Amino acid sequence: MENSLYKLYTEKICQELLQEFNYKNLHEIPKLIKITLNRGLGEAGENTKALEKSIDEFTLITGQKPIVTKSKKAIAGFKIRENIPIGLSVTLRKEKMYNFLEKLVNLSLPRIRDFRGISTQKFDGRGNYNLGLKEQLIFPEIDYNSIDKIRGMNITIVTTAKSDEESLSLLKKFGMPFQAQ
Repeated sequence: MENSLYKLYTEKICQELLQEFNYKNLHEIPKLIKITLNRGLGEAGENTKALEKSIDEFTLITGQKPIVTKSKKAIAGFKIRENIPIGLSVTLRKEKMYNFLEKLVNLSLPRIRDFRGISTQKFDGRGNYNLGLKEQLIFPEIDYNSIDKIRGMNITIVTTAKSDEESLSLLKKFGMPFQAQ
């Protein structure tokens, strides 16, 4: 696994975090576990084309085919029947995770119009970070002419950090463009 972000983590970031937080054990140093991407597809129950298009987009963006999540029970108010596709989910680990993070930080986030950094308020209290994107066009693999509708997605970065402060420091060292406070 010779990814440049993984190499940066093992050679530089680990040492910086060790000094910054005074860990007694090397295994206390926070690290990335996985990155999950999720998208809800409200209209996919009636529109199978939208489902196929979203599956293709996720496959292009992540290099991995997504899992189609299905409804567990019928909800009449939302026009949902039991066992119809309502979302997509991809879990990235190891090399694919580092490749995706590198692409997100260096290519995709800077392509957002009027981008001033991502919020530092989206940590969950246990060291994980959640990011919502409004459109899929920020990824370089997505061709503007090939999309039928702009759809967003949620990205969750799961770390072994015990606090939001440790996780923020780890993600900043990976190059995540956080807003200045």
